[in-house]
Amino acid sequence: MPDTELIGRLGVWEGYEVVRAQRYEAADDGGRPRVWVELAPIAGHRMTCDGCGRRVAAVHDVSMRVIRDLPLFDAETYLRMPRRRVQCPRCGPRVERLAWLHRYARVTTRLAESVIRLCQQLPIKHVAAFYGLGWDTVKDLDKAALEARLGPPDLDDLEVLAMDEFAIQKGHRYATVVIEPLRKRVLWVGRGRDRDCMKGFFALLGPARAARIRAVAMDMHAAFYLEVQAHCPHAKIVFDLFHIIAKYGREVIDRVRVDEANRVRHDQRARKVIKSTRWLLLRNRRNVTKPADRVRLTELLHANRSICKAYLMRDELRHLWTYRTDGWARRGWADWYRRAVRSRIAPLATFAKRLAVHAHGIIAHARWPLHTSLLEGINNKIKVIKRMAYGLRDDAYFFLKIRDAFPGTPG
Repeated sequence: MPDTELIGRLGVWEGYEVVRAQRYEAADDGGRPRVWVELAPIAGHRMTCDGCGRRVAAVHDVSMRVIRDLPLFDAETYLRMPRRRVQCPRCGPRVERLAWLHRYARVTTRLAESVIRLCQQLPIKHVAAFYGLGWDTVKDLDKAALEARLGPPDLDDLEVLAMDEFAIQKGHRYATVVIEPLRKRVLWVGRGRDRDCMKGFFALLGPARAARIRAVAMDMHAAFYLEVQAHCPHAKIVFDLFHIIAKYGREVIDRVRVDEANRVRHDQRARKVIKSTRWLLLRNRRNVTKPADRVRLTELLHANRSICKAYLMRDELRHLWTYRTDGWARRGWADWYRRAVRSRIAPLATFAKRLAVHAHGIIAHARWPLHTSLLEGINNKIKVIKRMAYGLRDDAYFFLKIRDAFPGTPG
């Protein structure tokens, strides 16, 4: 069978027929073989207006286009075809509607769909190299598909939210992500973590829907707190366990460890033991699994009273998030605060006094057991998306990829 007839049967470009096809073998520089296909309209095939969809016979003008198609066997495939504009009585000059080629596209629909499927599994760079397309071409195809599939976020019937920031670039550049924690759905992503950034989300949410929000989980970032207070008058603020315990580790345990190391600076052996246990002290006890590490931790806690008290008070602070009634939560907080202030450990007392301003966000967890641990998992997935993309320069596309990775569970 001649190449032209074989390629015509394989191609199936509706409304067009193959008039000539030529295969060119790969050059010695490692390139791929190519197939160039000349297409012509099939005689008698009625054209369709891309605007109104009616059948049209008159042609307004014709321009020659080169279109990429799916590879035929191992060869990159290029179509050279006359792209017609019809003279529609209703719409005027409009491009001819073709099922296999979108308006103004330079790749066929089936090639675009194949690229989009691969982009769900592979980095853009690899997809572009596989098909011999440009990086921007692949990105634009995937972005358009994401926009069509995801559409605007559904912000109706929301009652609880969770929000957190993540690093988007080096140099302390951040973005903010807002999720619906009950359905594990990303609602919105915006560049920045200040109040101006958060205003973008609440403008999209609108006053009526914001008034229906009953609880919001967050860390103690002031911008989040102030904007939620300003826009969601009925919402309870719930402060996340992970962020407060991490803050406690930095401001109390680490500070006490340094102070104790300085206090015994003349005893080099004791100083070395204390200084070498930083990461051991910051880890949860259940995460210390190596026998040697458990022995070191136990010996240090027995040998140093201040470090031991700061370490145990962290576990008791964590216990405040286990209460399920407001009364018990308030009594638990009052007891922890009293012992922290009277501990004679300056970093611990200072931390407790600062935390007292935000105690309502800890107590609120008893009624609204929300947390941002899901957001920590989302942040890890975001890092994977960034690595796969080798750095995304288009914020809108990057945020669409994040939304697509967390569409939510049916509910």
